[in-house]
Amino acid sequence: MNLADCYNTQQFRRLAKSRLPGPIFHYIDGAADDEVTYRRNTEAYECCDLVPNVLAGVEEVDLSTTVMGIPIDLPLFLSPTALQRLFHHEGERAVGRAAEAFNTLFGISSLATVGIEEIAATIRTPKIFQLYYHKDKALTWSMIDRCLDAGFDALALTVDTIVGGNRERDLWTGFTSPPKLTPSSLLSFATHPSWTLNYLLRDPFQLSNLKDHVAEGSNISISVSDYFSTMLDQSMDWDAAAEVRRRWGKAFCLKGIMSVEDAQRAVDIGADAIMVSNHGGRQLDGSRAPFDQLAEIVDAVGHQIDVICDGGIQRGTHVLKALSVGAKACSGGRWYLYALAAAGEQGVKQALTNLQAELLRDMKLMGARSLADLGRHNLRYR
Repeated sequence: MNLADCYNTQQFRRLAKSRLPGPIFHYIDGAADDEVTYRRNTEAYECCDLVPNVLAGVEEVDLSTTVMGIPIDLPLFLSPTALQRLFHHEGERAVGRAAEAFNTLFGISSLATVGIEEIAATIRTPKIFQLYYHKDKALTWSMIDRCLDAGFDALALTVDTIVGGNRERDLWTGFTSPPKLTPSSLLSFATHPSWTLNYLLRDPFQLSNLKDHVAEGSNISISVSDYFSTMLDQSMDWDAAAEVRRRWGKAFCLKGIMSVEDAQRAVDIGADAIMVSNHGGRQLDGSRAPFDQLAEIVDAVGHQIDVICDGGIQRGTHVLKALSVGAKACSGGRWYLYALAAAGEQGVKQALTNLQAELLRDMKLMGARSLADLGRHNLRYR
């Protein structure tokens, strides 16, 4: 199997699995506990059907939207994800260039492997930085200030990682950042020599935005769940979120909102957007899927704040269903991380090409010329 054979997310997943050592692949692919929520994130879309219209004159279709005042050409963007240079040696550099080619929003994580300043200097597409609220406030404030100095367009404060989720696949494989060899993983690293040589011979792996403040993750191996549980501030509350918003002062989003009550609180503190997200099923297993929660959240606050549906996206029709409910845009991580692992920048560009083509084709089949033509009138629930 090669890149030319990848027409959908599951095919990229299979190619990624063939190219990554087991612990690295399972870090992308895994989730919390029994992974019920992880599976439900995608399955939720299949409980809802699209009702198309015809004879609508759909020769020209406009996929553009505006999120937090930021115009983008696709209603789907690349959610910030950690550790990208573990999946391909170009990491965030490759993902950013792919996003730029489609003029859509590109997110980088606090746990990114390429620094804020380099991304700002080299990637011209709109950029959003994902902030983890650390116990070390000098670190938290420095990341905000660096993003301001670098001209990032938006900031997303992640609010669903007050402790690390129970990611049992990582326990089983021994995955850490940076990776460490164990008797059980040695064979997997040895049988993927291309990945291993890239890791060993290219720029040293590090968490570029954290390395000057903490050694964990760059020089001291630690699991992501342990990082969350030991390094992040469990006293974070609504006052802390409001303080981050004031210090940032630009387009501000809360990532990890799943209840109407929290969505309303986000409006109260002046957030510009919320990402309805359960962290890809990697935190609280048994929690609701974002798509299942979307309607009640949109009904409560959609007229006051941009609502983004994050998680489970694998098809263009999934995006259209979320937009029809009332989301301003969708985002996700695994769909492009599989592609990154499979083939670097070209892989991510191919994944975006596939989804853009699906969106255009499906909009025409729906009889919709712009995203404004979509609505709950074209949905039926089973």
